[in-house]
Amino acid sequence: MNTTTISEKFKELYGGQGTMYTSPGRINLIGEHTDYNGGFVLPGAIDKAMYCEIKPNGTNEVHAYALDLKEASTFGLGENDIPREQWAKYIYGVCREMIKRGADVKGFDCVFAGDVPLGAGMSSSAALESCFGFALNDQFNLGFDRFELAKIGQATEHNYVGVMCGIMDQFASCFGKEGSLIRLDCRSLEYEYVPFSPEGYRLVLINTMVAHELASSAYNKRRLSCEAVAAAMRKRHPEVELLRDATMDMLHEVANEVSAEDYIRAEFVIEEIQRLLDACEALSKGDYETVGKKMYETHIGLSRKYEVSCPELDYLNDMARQCGVTGSRVMGGGFGGCTINLVKNELYDEFLEKATTGYEKEFGIKPKVYDVVIKDGARKL
Repeated sequence: MNTTTISEKFKELYGGQGTMYTSPGRINLIGEHTDYNGGFVLPGAIDKAMYCEIKPNGTNEVHAYALDLKEASTFGLGENDIPREQWAKYIYGVCREMIKRGADVKGFDCVFAGDVPLGAGMSSSAALESCFGFALNDQFNLGFDRFELAKIGQATEHNYVGVMCGIMDQFASCFGKEGSLIRLDCRSLEYEYVPFSPEGYRLVLINTMVAHELASSAYNKRRLSCEAVAAAMRKRHPEVELLRDATMDMLHEVANEVSAEDYIRAEFVIEEIQRLLDACEALSKGDYETVGKKMYETHIGLSRKYEVSCPELDYLNDMARQCGVTGSRVMGGGFGGCTINLVKNELYDEFLEKATTGYEKEFGIKPKVYDVVIKDGARKL
């Protein structure tokens, strides 16, 4: 991303110069639909990010300019000053969440832009929240730690955007570290860095360019299935709060007390939590072949047991398998979006050529390809 254009626009709009900050999007290598079940996720910050130049302006008003959209917004910082523009609600929400926590946020001028692809499951919104959270915290000496900044971003989604997201995206954007993924315990929010420097491999996302309408209602239904099975187990095992606490034996015990559909959803989640732990162990030994196997297992589970895949995603996953790609799976909630692929360098060109031309022929849509590299989280430039 060329930050010069941001600086030029800042100077043109406000005169002078501000301070530049950045915060990245993220991928999740493995661990899907585990977050609301109290399990683990394995995200990493990537080399695609949001950037903002910012400077306090001595008023109680925010002047924001979205360079990519060529749109401006001006808003106050009171509870009733919510801006009309959807993108401005993210910035306003971060300010409000900080003020609610007792911070003295004042007016500022800013210009922002980014190269996190929108709608590709790389969390451009969390990158935007973390970028402004980090910037305001630094500019006004607010004293929030990264942990609190991640929570501020999540609360912004809940209270000002209307998306009831988990904390993984904001966490990855704030805590990202080059050459490492983050094993995050979604219940305790304890985390540890897991080495990820796949020499001889590349990480590439292929975007199906489809988004099936099912996503939000299907997500809620899956969540209810998991809660129903955990509740059935709890009668025998009071310690089972969430499926994180469950074993396969406990699941077999309640087989006749839950629906066949709920059973198979829970089976996927219990297996996926274990798969993630196995993948982390393999990563600590630099065993990327095992990691790849686990990725394929996750895809099969998401497709057949959790039923959140679609023909487009399954096609790309099959193509990866045929081309000898080390690991491939749907990334994110499902029903469209991207596959994430761990590809040996020598197979990279052939795989992309076959996958993209084959996909376009099959579905009449040109997929988009994104190479990603694991990088650092939110920071001042």
